[in-house]
Amino acid sequence: QVQLVESGGGLVQAGGSLRLSCAASGRTISSNRMGWFRQAPGKQRELVADITSGGSTNYADSVKGRFTISRDNAQNTLYLQMNTLKPEDTAVYYCALGSIWGSSWLYWGQGTQVTVSS
Repeated sequence: QVQLVESGGGLVQAGGSLRLSCAASGRTISSNRMGWFRQAPGKQRELVADITSGGSTNYADSVKGRFTISRDNAQNTLYLQMNTLKPEDTAVYYCALGSIWGSSWLYWGQGTQVTVSS
């Protein structure tokens, strides 16, 4: 059984930084696309960033230039470095493990709260 456990969320002032981690267990993630999603109250879950097994990255327009997704396959861990945080970044952040063969997302973490105060 695959488990994804996020950590690193918290309360930060606008302009500050946080680093989220997602530790995977139950299987190695090196062959899978991995992603970070977020869901704000009253809004749909949205993709923030994803990274392929080869290290290619993709970002939502709203976070480009501020967030960086990375992975450490040796540690079986996914990261999201978030800089210059804005109040509109406030949400629950989830990591997800994608299918090797397609575009679907197979497993999700439980989420970590990020709150940015103005």
